[in-house]
Parts: sequence; C-alpha cells; structure tokens
Amino acid sequence: MTIIREEQQGGKGKQITDLSKNIKPQQIKKHLDQYVIGQDAAKKVIAVAVYNHYKRLNQPIHNDDIEIEKSNILLVGHTGTGKTLIARTIARLLNVPFTIVDATVLTEAGYVGEDVESILSRLLQVCDYNVAAAEKGIVYIDEIDKIARKQDNPSITRDVSGEGVQQGLLKLLEGSEVLVPPQGGRKHPDQKMVKINTHNILFICGGAFDGLEKVIAKRVRTNVMGFNSDNVGGHNEKESLLRYVSPQDIKSFGNTRIGRTRALVTYLEPLSPQALRAILTEPKNAIIKQYQKLLAMENIDLLFTDEALDFIVEKATEFKLGARGLRSICEAIMTDAMFDLPSQNDITQFTVTLEYAQEKLSKDQIQALKIAS
Repeated sequence: MTIIREEQQGGKGKQITDLSKNIKPQQIKKHLDQYVIGQDAAKKVIAVAVYNHYKRLNQPIHNDDIEIEKSNILLVGHTGTGKTLIARTIARLLNVPFTIVDATVLTEAGYVGEDVESILSRLLQVCDYNVAAAEKGIVYIDEIDKIARKQDNPSITRDVSGEGVQQGLLKLLEGSEVLVPPQGGRKHPDQKMVKINTHNILFICGGAFDGLEKVIAKRVRTNVMGFNSDNVGGHNEKESLLRYVSPQDIKSFGNTRIGRTRALVTYLEPLSPQALRAILTEPKNAIIKQYQKLLAMENIDLLFTDEALDFIVEKATEFKLGARGLRSICEAIMTDAMFDLPSQNDITQFTVTLEYAQEKLSKDQIQALKIAS
C-alpha cells in the first residue's frame, strides 16, 4: 500500500513544480490581492521571494555555475494587519510543503516547552515524512518578536525563551543539517532522529514588535510623542515609522540573532478605516460574505446598511484591534440573529441596521472588547 501510494503521489523523489515557468510574481500578488487588502509593499516582497525560491530550487547544478543563496523574510506589523493571513493565502497557491508554527512555545533545550527543531517536525508531518520534499518547503514562524532578549543587563537567571532560542533559530535560518524528532516535542537519547538540511528551506518570520517605533525614532532622531514630535517622511503618526524599519532596529529591539540573518525586512502598514471597510466586504473570505453564505443555507438573504458597516469599522478603529477586531465585533452583533433566524421559517430577508448594531453591541460587550484590545 505504501508503494502504491508513493506511485500515485509521484514517488518519493517527486520534483518541485517549476513555478518560474507557470506563475510570475505579478500573478502571485494578484492571488494575494483576492484575500489581503492593501499591504502592497509586503505582498511584492513575498511574491518575489517565493518566485526566486522556486527558481533557486529548480536551478541546474553545474560546477562553474553561480550559486544562488536564499533570502528569508521578516514581516513587521501591528496585530491584525494581515501577517498570518498573507502566509495562509500563499500556502493555498504553492506546490511545496508549507507550515505555520508559533515561536512563543519554543525554549532552550532541557527546559519545559518545545525545542527549536520541533518547527521542522511540523514540516515533516505536512509532507508525510518525505524528507526530500521537506527540505524544499516553506516555514512561516509567527510571533517571532516574543523571543526577544528580555533585558540588556546580564543576569544570574537564564533567558530560556529569549536569546537562547534565537541562537537555535539562527542555525536553522542560515542553513545547516539538524536532527529532528519525527513526532515533535523534546529530544531524548532513545528517540530515532531524522536528519534535515535546512539550506533550501525558505523561512518567513512575522511579529508585531510592540515598541519598535521607539527604537526607529531614536535612530532617525525624532520623537514619537509629546509637543516636540517631529515629522518623518511627511507623517507625524508613530505607526508610519515602521516603513523605516531595518535589521539594525530588529537587533536593537532584542532580536540580536534574528537581526543578524540574511533576511529581507518588510513592514505592514496599520490599516486605515477605508481598508477596514474593504476587508469587511471585498475579499473572497470577507466576514460579511461568510455570514451571508451561512444564512443563504437557511434561504435567508442577509443585508447590511452602509451605516451599520461604518459603525463596525468605527469601533474596530477605536479599539485598535485591526482586521481581527472586525470579526469580534461582527460576532457580537450577529450572535442573536444567528441563534434565532434558523428557527423562523417565515423570514426570507434580514437587514442589519445601525440601530440594530448599536443595540446588540451593548456596553458590556464594548467594555470586553476594550479589555481585549
């Protein structure tokens, strides 16, 4: 059965599809545009990096040929701006193993948590333990900023989830042969290990980096708050400083090892009210379209007035929750309707008005959203 399954899948030595002959960077960006609103700079960087990754994997090997090195990617942006969404969307398009992992659970070897090598265990599981395919995969590491060095001063206690993890990650990002526990978790002597070469694995890292604006402001000699705040690039909002982010700032933030890697650093802009409004209705997976689809299964047409949509965007902007806050607010507004409408057979259309939205988003719910923000 194993042999037959491998034959159906193209065998263990299955070749990676030559994306450079099929899909160009502009087409990759168009695919991202269907799901991600705005963030053109980040989408262009991702599209070019993925395209070049495929070309690098399919490069003919000659002794006198130029060796193309990979460039990992670091996405910097506030919560709710679409870092993980970009990664999930690109995964739908790709024909290589792709996995998303969380850096917050990683600790140094010998401590409670997961080893750095467990990142590659997820990649192995995705490609059904095909090592050759895993060595050409793409890994998205979320919350990379949570492993920043906790303090500048040396301490008698070890920073087991900070700089020690960065040192282990650096080995993976730069490219090396590592021993990976197939089932993940902790490594122990009696366990059978799988050797993986990370030289051809593309790593995309993402993080919010709260407080990075102060580091950038210090470098460009401007103030992010107070009466003497300066204009940088024509903007005096501290969020706009992210466009000036550099590896030097990532290193100063506390990610000393990550900032030292060969990585393209790009930023995601804070979402404007216009972008939030578009996120509600335009993408293929728009929140409003999802609710309309759910009620269409009950033969009910769901409509939202423009005033109600503006109210949802206003609250999301007020709480600074980004796109993630739109779903929380919509769920608070739609819970009663989703509970009652399926049982009412005589209703064929339901309209969410401004008054209805204001009524359902009670003071208690607003307070809970403020706490969450």
